[in-house]
Amino acid sequence: MPLCDTTYMPRALISVYNKSRIVDFARALHEMGWEIVSSGGTARALGEAGIPVIDVAEITGFPSILGHRVVTLHPSIHGALLADLDKSEHRNDLSRHDIVPISLAVIDLYPFSESPGIELIDVGGPAMIRAAAKNHAHVGVLIDSGQYDAVLEELRAKGALSPQTRENLAKVAFGYTSAYDAKIAQWFEGSASDSTDGEISSLELEDKVALRYGENPHQSGTLYQLVGQHGWLRTAKQLGGKELSYLNVLDADAAWRLVHFTNEPAAAVIKHANPCGFAVAGSIFDAYVKAHACDPVSAFGGIIALNREVTAEVAAEINKTFTEVVIAPSYSALAIEALAAKKNLRFIRADPPSDDSLHVRSVNGGLLVQQRDRVDDKPDTWRVVTKREPSRSELEDCLVAWKVCASVTSNAIVVVHSRQAVGIGGGQQNRVDAARIAITKAGERCAGAAAASDAFFPFSDGLEILAASGVRAIIQPGGSVRDDEVIAAADAHDIAMLITGTRHFRH
Repeated sequence: MPLCDTTYMPRALISVYNKSRIVDFARALHEMGWEIVSSGGTARALGEAGIPVIDVAEITGFPSILGHRVVTLHPSIHGALLADLDKSEHRNDLSRHDIVPISLAVIDLYPFSESPGIELIDVGGPAMIRAAAKNHAHVGVLIDSGQYDAVLEELRAKGALSPQTRENLAKVAFGYTSAYDAKIAQWFEGSASDSTDGEISSLELEDKVALRYGENPHQSGTLYQLVGQHGWLRTAKQLGGKELSYLNVLDADAAWRLVHFTNEPAAAVIKHANPCGFAVAGSIFDAYVKAHACDPVSAFGGIIALNREVTAEVAAEINKTFTEVVIAPSYSALAIEALAAKKNLRFIRADPPSDDSLHVRSVNGGLLVQQRDRVDDKPDTWRVVTKREPSRSELEDCLVAWKVCASVTSNAIVVVHSRQAVGIGGGQQNRVDAARIAITKAGERCAGAAAASDAFFPFSDGLEILAASGVRAIIQPGGSVRDDEVIAAADAHDIAMLITGTRHFRH
């Protein structure tokens, strides 16, 4: 019986659901003198292409059964994958049972995440991948067509895969099966948002992407995707500019989420994960101009998000200010040309953000995990607690202010006029300072504006500052022991006040 050593690999097991490029890959192996073992649809595809194939059933002496549930779960297959050829007892077992070792396993799994269900829970595939990866001292394992070219190149150049290549392939393979199992477990558990007690039993990561650097250039940064989450970053396409850094991704995500709270044209400008501009308008050009006008000084070096196509007119306006990142659903050809002229400007085409359920942050030695904060957008659930009712325009401004305020680091106050944020104060240890910052940035634009507070006013002093600036409507969660005092102060200034009953702290 022919036995292979670590320098010659005559037999490959190929079993793939995604048959893209597999025929060309198998043909290249065959031309280098390899035997191909396969079964089912993969064997048929290779056979129809004229590539000699040894059917798994010929090796096991057993046909596939149970509707193809059991095909490769046999000692002749797993012995061939798991044999440690450095051990004489393993070599003797192979000879005794007439098993030829497998030196290359090319296997992917049923697409469970695309269509979750019992029949798409792969059993044989993960078992073979794990067996091959465990025995990476003698077996190379491929789980994706993107690995084919490099493997073929190394085989042609050296006749074998190096120990380091096999170890690297094994590392990827174990990550692949781990992520696959996590998706299945998550499907059985249901989403965290459906949990009755809010408990989240596991988090699995996949799709690691190296970033330009972390929060600072001396820190490394990496983007991971949560298994089972289908965020906009998975399909986003960067059309120009330098590589993204940690803060670019963090700020872009904050901006992209914010502009999607409305279906109307909207623009957001983010700096250090906080809005420094936001507006809703009749056109995306007007929305951007108004968003930028909220705080032009802070907008320098910021992140811009727009929920409509970027036109040449909008691109020209953006180019007037140094900007780190632009994110939008699409760009006109002229807009791409204009933005590309700024070589360092990163501009990204993205799908809308998904409605993910988890928010994760790190602490020393662990993770803090919570359900993502969802901001109320149903004014009919809010209570008017003052003598004066808000006008329709004031109510619209309250809605915008409330949404923006939930995106600002606490303590936060946001002032909005005609659906344009005109003053934003955030990240303060007391609400009075947040209010002072907001009205200082807004200036005369406070007159007739609405303001939002992310949490209740503990005293009436914060409200007094807003009232003196000309604010005419306020939205806040309520819940303070001094609510009556705060409401009385609003009545004294003829301010309309809305209570939502929900706090939106953001730390």
